[in-house]
Amino acid sequence: MIESGLDPDAKAFNMFFTKSDASISSPIGTVRPPDHVKLLDYEIELALVFRRPIRSPITVTPETLKDYVYAATIANDISARDVQLPETQFFKGKSYRGFCPIGPRLTIFEPNEFALLDRLDLRLSVNGVLRQDDTTANLVFKPAETISELSTFADIAPGDVLLTGTPSGCALRVPPPPVRRLLGLLPERRFWALFLSSQRRRPEYLKPGDIMKATIRCADGGIDLGEQVTRIL
Repeated sequence: MIESGLDPDAKAFNMFFTKSDASISSPIGTVRPPDHVKLLDYEIELALVFRRPIRSPITVTPETLKDYVYAATIANDISARDVQLPETQFFKGKSYRGFCPIGPRLTIFEPNEFALLDRLDLRLSVNGVLRQDDTTANLVFKPAETISELSTFADIAPGDVLLTGTPSGCALRVPPPPVRRLLGLLPERRFWALFLSSQRRRPEYLKPGDIMKATIRCADGGIDLGEQVTRIL
């Protein structure tokens, strides 16, 4: 949000979208995007696995989070930005086969360890260069808030997985609000042509042969979700 010129403290609502089951892939492996995808992006995220079903609106607090969350792991919300944005297709742009490496460790938290969810460091590198580096303390919406809102419109089953948001450092760069307002005056086709052209000049987008490494752990070593390694084909 900060990279887009927005104020996280002014955010009045959470944003939800889904990824297909087909997107789930190995934490140590490869991803082959469709040939038409040229703006392939990465998003390291803390993933939470649900413990119990949710069938009605509930209010989750940091104290009751342990009643609903079973475990945590690493997820990479790989995204085809040239599909997601121009087509306004979050589900499609984030759901191609292999676009969600998960793992390697499924860490079950003891009741007294759930407070550590706010102290986890998320880091993702591409070819050894650190791209994302932040802490879950900076999540705009914490897990308890997100699950509470999710429960108002969605049923949850045990084993379902919730990705909780990504730090700054993705390849995508959105123009600041004043520029977006000016670009918004253009015909839609022209707007997206300019946007995609500017994004293609960014070297941060993933290319064949790139290797991503992702880790989530506490600085003191109390929680370590392992290292995820993904190569782009």
